[in-house]
Amino acid sequence: MIHTPAGSKPEPGPEYLQSTRFLDADSDAVRRFAEQAAGAASNDIERAVKLFYAVRDGVRYDPFSMRLDPAIYVASHVLAAKSAYCIPKAILLAAAARALGVPCAIGLSDVVNHLTTEKLKALMGGTTYFMHHGYAVLYLEGKWVKAAPAFNIELCTRFGVLPTEFDGRSDAIFQPYDAKQRRHMEYVKDHGCWSDFPYDRVEADFRAFYPLDAFAETSPGEKFEDGVRVI
Repeated sequence: MIHTPAGSKPEPGPEYLQSTRFLDADSDAVRRFAEQAAGAASNDIERAVKLFYAVRDGVRYDPFSMRLDPAIYVASHVLAAKSAYCIPKAILLAAAARALGVPCAIGLSDVVNHLTTEKLKALMGGTTYFMHHGYAVLYLEGKWVKAAPAFNIELCTRFGVLPTEFDGRSDAIFQPYDAKQRRHMEYVKDHGCWSDFPYDRVEADFRAFYPLDAFAETSPGEKFEDGVRVI
């Protein structure tokens, strides 16, 4: 696995097109999803944009789905689950991109969510600091661009969050302010990017930083409205 540190760009190569343990781009499910999402797109930019929106809005964002289980970080599993938090959604986007021949890496950064709910804050041990926010890093028209497909449009509408939009040419990352101009997401530390998902590192960091309750199974009886968990 290749790690490119913060401030540097990966050297394009076959490692960013390979099917891997987590980015299982050669699985039937991922390939079928990628082909259906891309449709009649005629170039890599168009394909990448269509994949971004298919992942952003087709897989419901669920921050309470964090688990210390490598199985949930496999792209084909994300498709089957139909809900995930930022890292698995980024993995699915990266794997789907590779399935269509678009080089892709996994990026990780720490963020502060100034608008996190009290329920999620309590689960995270009282912090608004979120370690290892995940996003895809795609190689398009000779440059690497970030794409964070985490927040589905239903969630954005419900909570007044500005949706992350992607044109394939510039970074699509979380917005610093919401629709009411309240401070929202703050990127505080860039960990760089990897040619595959560095599960062992993320697991170790999560165990050291978060309370174990943060990774408990979903509570029975939790409800969703319009594609958003009632939190």
